[in-house]
Amino acid sequence: MQAEESMEIETVPIPSENDKGMLPRKPNFEPLKAHEMSDGRVQFRKVSVPPHRYTPLKKAWMDIYAPVYDQMKIDVRMNLKARKVELKTRANTPDISNLQKCADFVHAFMLGFEVVDAVALLRLDELYVESFEIKDVKTLRGEHLSRAIGRLSGKGGKTKFAIENATKTRIVIADTKIHILGSFSNIKIARDSLCSLILGSPAGKVYSKLRSVAARLAERF
Repeated sequence: MQAEESMEIETVPIPSENDKGMLPRKPNFEPLKAHEMSDGRVQFRKVSVPPHRYTPLKKAWMDIYAPVYDQMKIDVRMNLKARKVELKTRANTPDISNLQKCADFVHAFMLGFEVVDAVALLRLDELYVESFEIKDVKTLRGEHLSRAIGRLSGKGGKTKFAIENATKTRIVIADTKIHILGSFSNIKIARDSLCSLILGSPAGKVYSKLRSVAARLAERF
């Protein structure tokens, strides 16, 4: 009985229909900025510079720096000691995803793409870089490997340019590594054509197949 007496029961009045209009309005918060989303922590990305891309990076540095710093609002610098390009967010970075876009852009340049092609990664969301090696498709050695690389490029790069133009992609052939920049569906078409060439298909057969695929793509869009 003593326990029951010591317990206090508070009754809360139920608001009537007339009082419902007096409820406080929903709070209207401003969207969080990039540095606020990560609890004020600065986020970093580092991209390694291979030895053969060091000189091209020096020449194209301002073309890389301008879109990253001015448009994407990401700080960028070259660490000469570690030979890495370092990127970090700023207080006025509009979107946290800009950091990863810039890292992908710099990485694409390191793979061998031109700045004018790689900069599309900053402006479009559905662009990707896919990499594979010739040995992933077929194990080739010696002259067979050299001939396969020759088939991929064609005379004066003719075959490579034909695949690029038909599939709206960009292709870099770096020794036995192949890098393709484009949308998901276009990368698949370009990769299938390159794999056919590696497996020994003549260029004429690949061209005719590409023509029919390019016609289908034109109808779709």
